[in-house]
Amino acid sequence: MGSDVDLFEVLGFNWDRTVIPDEVPIHSVERACFRLHRMLPEFVWDAGVLEGNPFTFAEVQTLLGGVTVGGHKFSDQEQILNLAESVRCLLRQVKSEHFKLDKVTLCELHEIVARNEALEWGHFRGEGQETNYAPDVGLGEHGRYTPLPTIAGAPELNRLFASGVNVLDEGDLRPFEKGLAFFLFGSLQQFFFDGNKRTSRFMMNGILMSNGIDAISVPASQAQSFNEKMVRFYLTKDATEMMNLLVGCHPDVTAKRSPEKRTGSTMPFGFSIRP
Repeated sequence: MGSDVDLFEVLGFNWDRTVIPDEVPIHSVERACFRLHRMLPEFVWDAGVLEGNPFTFAEVQTLLGGVTVGGHKFSDQEQILNLAESVRCLLRQVKSEHFKLDKVTLCELHEIVARNEALEWGHFRGEGQETNYAPDVGLGEHGRYTPLPTIAGAPELNRLFASGVNVLDEGDLRPFEKGLAFFLFGSLQQFFFDGNKRTSRFMMNGILMSNGIDAISVPASQAQSFNEKMVRFYLTKDATEMMNLLVGCHPDVTAKRSPEKRTGSTMPFGFSIRP
């Protein structure tokens, strides 16, 4: 119990750990990477929809095939291309065994994800020219969530990141739970001016694939549910709902759900759960 308290305190949120499967199918790293490579257009489209990007799946396929799609803002097109290049970067990191749960890897991914979209990209907020502006997250009718302030040199953000990675590495979390926890850690603490959720999901999938676990893509059809649950996560600092949603988005869980489970309860079918 004490270790869970320390874990939750450092990360800044808690969750019911019984919603995490005790076991998930483990494949080879090569197989996990091949699956993500094969589903690149779908993965990019899903991620774009979560950001409100208007590109259709067919248009994403066309754009990734090297053909320009008319009728869209250049910024929307660039966001799709950045997402695709981020996937390719992540695959290179994992395949070459260079992926690590560290700041260098996180910033390398963010430099691609948020290029020409965030105020600055590739470093923590406060480590570049802008040392005053502090971003916040819009929560609709619930107001806004404000993370730690931006300070020159980002001393508190660096301390928080190091503490978070340390507690994730040294705790009893298995790779699946660690990946999900890091996504929510990065999303909550807002280490960058923008692109935090996208970059943190790439890190989550890097953790999973490096351990032979298939990557998670939040389907476009789940965008509204994802956004609603993220709002409640920012408000309550309880990640149970989001953890459960992400578990349900994993392909091995989706394949095992019975019809009634897909329309009703979100507990995984066929997975063993901690007592």
